[in-house]
Amino acid sequence: MTTSLIAVYASWLAAGVGPSSPSIEEDFFVTLPRQVRPLPEPLPEGEEPGFAIRGTKGWMWRPEQYLAEIPVLVKYKLNFLMNCYTSMCDVEHFRWGDPQCNRWWEPIPQEKARAYENVARECLKAGVRFCFSMNPNICTKRIVDYNSAEDVDLLWRHYSWMQGLGVKWFNISLDDITEGIDAAGQAKVVNEIFRRLRAKDAEAAMIFCPTFYWGTGEDPKAAAYLETLARDLHPDVYVFWTGGAVVGRITRADAETYKGRVRHRIIVWDNYPVNDAAPTMHLGPVIYRDRDLCKVVDGIMGNPLCPQNEINRIPLLTLADYAWNPEAYDPARSIGQAIVHLADTPPRQRVLKELVELYPGTLLESKGTGWNPVIARFNEILDRPHSRYLADVFLKHAEDVAQRMEEAFPERFKDARQTLLNDIAKMNAAYAAKYARSAN
Repeated sequence: MTTSLIAVYASWLAAGVGPSSPSIEEDFFVTLPRQVRPLPEPLPEGEEPGFAIRGTKGWMWRPEQYLAEIPVLVKYKLNFLMNCYTSMCDVEHFRWGDPQCNRWWEPIPQEKARAYENVARECLKAGVRFCFSMNPNICTKRIVDYNSAEDVDLLWRHYSWMQGLGVKWFNISLDDITEGIDAAGQAKVVNEIFRRLRAKDAEAAMIFCPTFYWGTGEDPKAAAYLETLARDLHPDVYVFWTGGAVVGRITRADAETYKGRVRHRIIVWDNYPVNDAAPTMHLGPVIYRDRDLCKVVDGIMGNPLCPQNEINRIPLLTLADYAWNPEAYDPARSIGQAIVHLADTPPRQRVLKELVELYPGTLLESKGTGWNPVIARFNEILDRPHSRYLADVFLKHAEDVAQRMEEAFPERFKDARQTLLNDIAKMNAAYAAKYARSAN
């Protein structure tokens, strides 16, 4: 669809491009590169990757979604994939949040177990570290009793199962819980599971996600918790940390402070581009991560979109770029390269560029994971006086992007296009309510 309104809006998107334009953090737009460069950006000869551990986790993904990402990880020099602990819950029959959903004391159903065994095996074949994860204390009617040998045995059964497949990396997460916030008890269980893993395989690795997984430990409750964890947790266990906040900037200074309190090696659980299954997307590049963060932490793991694993590859490739060569990382270059690596023709590249510009990412505006920039901006336009023309331009542009997505990618990015179509329906309804415009 080509209209004068679309041409006007496109010119606005392109405004300011040039050597003197603001940085991508100040004025977000995507410039498609004229030349495809290697991604991630190559390291100087003789230098090692910035982060030893580089990858992502799922977010309530289906087994086939995990499988689809393995070749992408390998191609872009990522070496780590962790299952979302929700994937080990009964999300097939209960909504997340229902206490019936997490029955960690029961065996994984046979068909589901076979599917995740396949994921683990394919990771091992590809040279990707598969990390098996569970959180027994969230969305459950029965939390782990830290002093119960029976409970530890029931939890161990899952880790023994995965270790039997050759898996070497494991995670116990106790984040976002409301019961069982006891650092000493948590450390006791983590240490015991780790002891059993190491008894069978000296190379077994454990990552613990603590209840206080963000900040610098200055809050008195967090400080007391981290002090106990530092003392009681096995010294070889890694600790997940999301930065100075649950979502936001991640600095070396904050990492040093947190590490100084927890006194364990840290892996960053980067809460970007996660949408926590909200009806939105965050597609812009990784930003606001210090270039020398890798001097303090051992790894970085992205937290992805749900259910849109395929379009999630755009921000994931920028994370791969940053994690491999943080010193040379340029988010403006990286997002353009990510698009041209995933789209092989100019029309496909342009429509992905415009989709990313519609959903630039929560990091740019310090919003929550459920923030929807398309709906937010449209509502801002409607709230202005005499805004009908601008609203029409914005809405037509979104409709145009959706139409060109279908034409350019009839078999790809279906979840992403559906997200945009749902937003267009919401905008049409809001427009009609204000201006009596017909639904189409």
